[in-house]
Amino acid sequence: MESQYLKKCLGSCLKKGLAEVVEHRPADPIEYLAHWIYNYRKLLDEEKKRMLERIELEQEREAALVELEMLRKMKEEELMIQRKLEEQRQGQLEQEREELELQNEEDAMLLQWKDQEENEKTIAELTDRPGAPNLTRVEELDENGQFESVTDLMAEAEQESSQLI
Repeated sequence: MESQYLKKCLGSCLKKGLAEVVEHRPADPIEYLAHWIYNYRKLLDEEKKRMLERIELEQEREAALVELEMLRKMKEEELMIQRKLEEQRQGQLEQEREELELQNEEDAMLLQWKDQEENEKTIAELTDRPGAPNLTRVEELDENGQFESVTDLMAEAEQESSQLI
């Protein structure tokens, strides 16, 4: 039982230490073996410490890779959101442009309707003379064969009468 304990706890250490004593053949082998075992323990502690540091560095590296991947995904998501916002802005601008075009068309139609309504006024509505006939607009051919409206004729007649006065 004791031999198993020694093999388990001191096996490799004693084996290596005794091999060193045989190889170097120091004047005081016991003191040499004691220093060698003490240094062996320091080396084991340093190796264990280096191993823990490697494990810690590996964990930090993995965490950094995960964070880098997360940042990449966030950047992709940000770009996607920016594209969607830009598309929404373009859609809103297009919708506003269409609304403005419709409004302009409605305004043009309204102006056209008002002009048409104004053009359809009767002679009595166009003149302030009492007792003027309530006729709709009449188109007449002038001397050149072109149409001339009664309102134009009325305007000419008024100019002539004002010149006579």
